[in-house]
Amino acid sequence: MAEVRVTRIAGADTQEPEPIEETDEVDDEPADEPEPAVAGQSVAIEAGTPAEAAVQAVERILSTVGADVDVSLRSAHDEFTGGPVIDINGPDSGLLIGRRGNTLQSLQFIVQSIVRQHFEEENIRVALDVEQYRQRREDSLREMADRVASRVAQTGRSITLEPMPPSDRRVIHLYLDTREGIRTESVGFGEGRKIQIIADQG
Repeated sequence: MAEVRVTRIAGADTQEPEPIEETDEVDDEPADEPEPAVAGQSVAIEAGTPAEAAVQAVERILSTVGADVDVSLRSAHDEFTGGPVIDINGPDSGLLIGRRGNTLQSLQFIVQSIVRQHFEEENIRVALDVEQYRQRREDSLREMADRVASRVAQTGRSITLEPMPPSDRRVIHLYLDTREGIRTESVGFGEGRKIQIIADQG
């Protein structure tokens, strides 16, 4: 059994998304890319749904650590993420991101685990976004994917990106799924899993 300890850290600042490194060097199968939910919008929370369970879990955790933030539901079920999308904003929101979004990823994992306990038959994914950090991160990933895909298509040489979490890999797989002349694969294991963008000779 593992325990998770959440500690409030004073004086942390909101962090901008860090750039993705590219290196010339290959679970996540691409699918049709849906339109993601738009940051800033808020929808009503229906009782008895995964979205309600997710919002309640976030509010309970952040209330326990004394974080001064507001929690709102952006989407009850976003096809792009595979579940509810929750926005977190407020004076203490910068504490919830961490280096390379690690704190946010950990919080999201805890909330997702709680929700899945209540809805065992569903493979629910919960997405948390703090001060639109995740949206900026996804925009950065798509811009990087565009540059790399263009280079691969021009040179015919595959390029392997740095290791990244499943949520980041999913963004790239979905974004490049319909791109002609290239294809994507995930290779590696655990935290070292990464994406390879490959020239499609077919």
